[in-house]
Amino acid sequence: MTAVELQGKRVLVVGLGASGLSAAEVLVNAGAEVIVNDAREEAALGERATAARALGAELSLGGHDEELFTSVDRIVVSPGVPPLPALAAADAAGVPIASEVELASWFIRGTVIAITGTNGKSTVTTMIGDMCRRTGRPTFVGGNLGEPVTEVVGTDAAGEDGIVVVELSSFQLERVEHFRAHVAVLLNVTEDHLDRYDSFADYVAAKGRIFAGQTREDAAVVPAGDELSLSLARPSAATLHTFGGADGVVRVTGEMLENGTSSLAVPVADLLIRGAHNRDNACAAALAARLVGVAADQVASVLTCFTGLPHRMQHVRRLAGVDYYDDSKATNVGAATAAVDGLGEFEGRVVLLAGGVDKGGSWTPLVERLRDRGRAVIALGEATEIVEGAFDGSGVLLKRARDMDDAVELAARLAEPGDVVLLAPACSSFDMFGSYSERGRAFAQSVGALVAAEGEPS
Repeated sequence: MTAVELQGKRVLVVGLGASGLSAAEVLVNAGAEVIVNDAREEAALGERATAARALGAELSLGGHDEELFTSVDRIVVSPGVPPLPALAAADAAGVPIASEVELASWFIRGTVIAITGTNGKSTVTTMIGDMCRRTGRPTFVGGNLGEPVTEVVGTDAAGEDGIVVVELSSFQLERVEHFRAHVAVLLNVTEDHLDRYDSFADYVAAKGRIFAGQTREDAAVVPAGDELSLSLARPSAATLHTFGGADGVVRVTGEMLENGTSSLAVPVADLLIRGAHNRDNACAAALAARLVGVAADQVASVLTCFTGLPHRMQHVRRLAGVDYYDDSKATNVGAATAAVDGLGEFEGRVVLLAGGVDKGGSWTPLVERLRDRGRAVIALGEATEIVEGAFDGSGVLLKRARDMDDAVELAARLAEPGDVVLLAPACSSFDMFGSYSERGRAFAQSVGALVAAEGEPS
């Protein structure tokens, strides 16, 4: 249980999303006097404002009052809240500021496995969670993946025998201080969220916070040969472990994920998730699970039945010899590049659908991949001109689409038998869609309409 004193303290929760509401409930139950702040008005917040009031929290809505921020005993910030002048003022005034993840950690006594990285976090978190559940121990899976981390507070998973598996974004790691991951997994770091951070170095530093609270009893897990990830893990007191491999060998420390003999011998061909990046994801998940005592057969049973998550290289349809893949979760250039790499088994070329809200950073890696593999790039959304500028002169055919239906129809006309039409936008979805999942569903619907138009069953 937390050594942080909350009883009778005035605590401000900033951001009334799902994480903020969950944090407010934890704080109220701990005896704090809670004020909830959000830039939105009560009418826009709807049921969340009603729920916060029902908890007994005071509401401060419609802006961020610096006087309020500097007068409370402590602040808890939801992950979606951007840097604010009022938070800077609170920092200057010496008010302790914690993330929702940090708050949750004060109440967790069980084993914590934390996963971060630019790409692959949700896949690895889900796999590890499935592996840990097979032990029969109480297991919570959440964080950036879905449920706020504070939802674990008061459950069996937060107890000494429990396992807490959490996906953490850079936003969630910005304000951690005492948070301790018994196993901290960093999958990769490539350019992302440069619309929020002043520099790539600032983004990298946020990712590295996952190792900050570790002790000599803990494990830091990073990809073999990735010097940036290794440099972030080495200062940690934890024991360093690597996953991945060289010369085409996929391995985890001390155990092999390939045809061979070891305590964990799973043929790569038995994995159901596609692409080299997903083989590395499988290695990372297997290693993390083994480090907390999950049996080899329990790990293997997940590796050989896990089919992936929605909108992550999800096969939608094969039509007229062309395969359609939904990787709407590829919201940055690194993820889109990995998606193209994951199509290596196809002899044809790639028709890429890209665009949305650009997050900053270089498009060069994706352009270089498509010089060799691309048949066409179809740009749509707010970032259309950015996509066109990036691929101008690349030799890859460029087309502009009005909307998703138009993009899919263009792709179908351009693709040849053996090709792949790939939705890997390399951008966030918030110009045209409410989420990456809504964008992926729109893609699938457009492909379905195309199938119907061709006279085949949908």
